[in-house]
Amino acid sequence: MKLATLRNGTRDGALVVVRRDGTRYAPATEIAPTLQRALDEWDAVEPALRAVADRLEHDQIESRPLDVAQLRAPLPRAYEWVDGSAYINHIVLVRKARGAQPPATLETDPLVYQGGSSDFLAPTDDIPLADVAWGCDFESEVCVILGDTPQGTTKEEAARHVRLLMLANDVTLRNLVPDELAKGFGFFGSKPATAFSPFAITPDELGDAWKDGRVHLRLRTWLDGRLVGDPEAGPEMHFSFYDLIAHITKTRAFGAGTILGSGTVSNADPARGISCLAERRMREILDTGAPSTPFLTYGNRVEIEMSDASGRSLFGRIAQTVVPFEKRSDTRRTKV
Repeated sequence: MKLATLRNGTRDGALVVVRRDGTRYAPATEIAPTLQRALDEWDAVEPALRAVADRLEHDQIESRPLDVAQLRAPLPRAYEWVDGSAYINHIVLVRKARGAQPPATLETDPLVYQGGSSDFLAPTDDIPLADVAWGCDFESEVCVILGDTPQGTTKEEAARHVRLLMLANDVTLRNLVPDELAKGFGFFGSKPATAFSPFAITPDELGDAWKDGRVHLRLRTWLDGRLVGDPEAGPEMHFSFYDLIAHITKTRAFGAGTILGSGTVSNADPARGISCLAERRMREILDTGAPSTPFLTYGNRVEIEMSDASGRSLFGRIAQTVVPFEKRSDTRRTKV
């Protein structure tokens, strides 16, 4: 089942069910007005949503053509956005890039941080950047959306709490990171608003590609129309989503609608390319002694997408352009 959130002039938009090919949708507001409401009442509303999805797939229900520009993030805001760093190759390369050592517990204790979650970017929203000197970078990731997840959830119990999956562009301002982390209190200003894919999908949509809490497909990233990365998201995910869920619930519970990210998808083989510019810059430092790839600047366009084995886009495409930040009223809630 594929779900999305339509712009309707409200903070949380309107829940819609999307056909598998991503071309048409049917309203679902009579079942649940928003995706958050659906997650809050998942056991009660999931069968009705699946019924709509089945009828939509067989043209047995009135539907409308879908324009991705009409969509907000599947969850335009969330109670919590917790991002992990499950790919060890990424941790090692990025830490080298800023002259820091990986933690001693690199392979035994997952890294996580808590990002801002009150206002996410839609999949086609621009990336507003106030200063190119801040070192704007993209980070292509896979995420899960959780149902109510109690404290003490084990790795073996985690699967039952995964409701949906989606993609993310977890934008990072690299040149703000070192001074911020030196304070000993973690990321904050170096992590602006995150963008998410047009669609959130249930795990069964992945078929055999969803295995052991990992998505065994390639995550592709384009920069200015050129493919720069297509790493395998599954095999080198050292900590699975089930591991991450067990880790974050060690001391507290998480409510329905919590988003949990994989961290930047990364493969050790350079031929698989990159899911962030920091990795390419680090490899350039190792090869030549200095980075030659600049961070993002105004006009750069980043696109992120994942397809199944048949080539069908699963989550739709994140497609964003970096633009100068200007103070203005929020237009992202506008009904289209």
